[in-house]
Amino acid sequence: PAEMEAQKEKFIQGCVEKGKIQKGKAEALWKLIEPFAAYGFNKGHAASYGKVAYQTAYMKAHHPEDYMAALLSADSGDVERIADDVAECERIGIRVLPPDINESFESFTVIAAGMIRFGLSTIKNFGDGAAQAVIEERKRGGKFSSIGDVLSRIPGSIINRRALESLIKCGVFDPFSTRGVLMGNIEKLLLFAKDAGATSEGQDSLFGAMPKSSTIVLDPAPPLSPLEMLNSEKELLGIYVSGHPLDQFKEVLEKYPHSIRNARAEERSGYPLVVGGVIDSIKAILTKKGDRMGFITISDRDGFIETVAFPEVFKASKDALIEGKCVLLKGKLSKRNGEPSILIEKVKALS
Repeated sequence: PAEMEAQKEKFIQGCVEKGKIQKGKAEALWKLIEPFAAYGFNKGHAASYGKVAYQTAYMKAHHPEDYMAALLSADSGDVERIADDVAECERIGIRVLPPDINESFESFTVIAAGMIRFGLSTIKNFGDGAAQAVIEERKRGGKFSSIGDVLSRIPGSIINRRALESLIKCGVFDPFSTRGVLMGNIEKLLLFAKDAGATSEGQDSLFGAMPKSSTIVLDPAPPLSPLEMLNSEKELLGIYVSGHPLDQFKEVLEKYPHSIRNARAEERSGYPLVVGGVIDSIKAILTKKGDRMGFITISDRDGFIETVAFPEVFKASKDALIEGKCVLLKGKLSKRNGEPSILIEKVKALS
């Protein structure tokens, strides 16, 4: 109200001098503006957001797969939000599957009732152009029948060593062979792609003439461990997809009531907590006294939280504080500038 009063005379004076409006009309106009200024902004936002809330609630209720696929696509690139979206999909009974050479499109796609596929362009080291090229070739020549068929039809400039390793590790070629066998034959696959001549001149298809044979015999190789597979998914897709490292400790974790989600929601600073999580990152620093302490980010299926290990705890827990390890942390909640963290008192590695 005070600001409105300060603007009143300026407005009326401006109307008269610059708009050539009679003072009485300017005052009448001001009386129309004044009550709107009190609630117009609030009403406008309430109406706009209310409408969008009803529309999205309707879509989520009646078309959950399409809605969640659109939400995942909109949040693509934001790892924290993608993790929240995937957790919500699981809560409402929708499976989010790793990318697939024959089912994935560029972004997240509904493939069946209750199933959404990761998109090819969401894979690290495999950009939008490469994803689009694979999709175009699949439309042109039909679904790929084998890993040899893929390497015969897609040029090495698109699926080079770095891209091929990324595609294998995040499950794109799972219908053709295990990830361990494909990684164990990586040199043979690259040599086959080179010999196939998919980038030769005089092509009569989108990517070149087909080689005489698209069959490649793969040598046996040991499988990747479940943890290796999950860590590769986390590295290349931003989240664990086909499972979670904490799944193997489900019975242990059920004994403790706190998840990272409810730890973040807790308002009482100093509240004692025991939470389980995977160590995502560790940042060690030196104190003024020259002692090492650490800022450790841990995550579970529902979210992440930063934790702090002061020098004594950091030194005592060095064998457990390793990136990728599953741990139990005992500590107290700290609220600083509204952002929660856990001050660690004790660390135990889960094994």
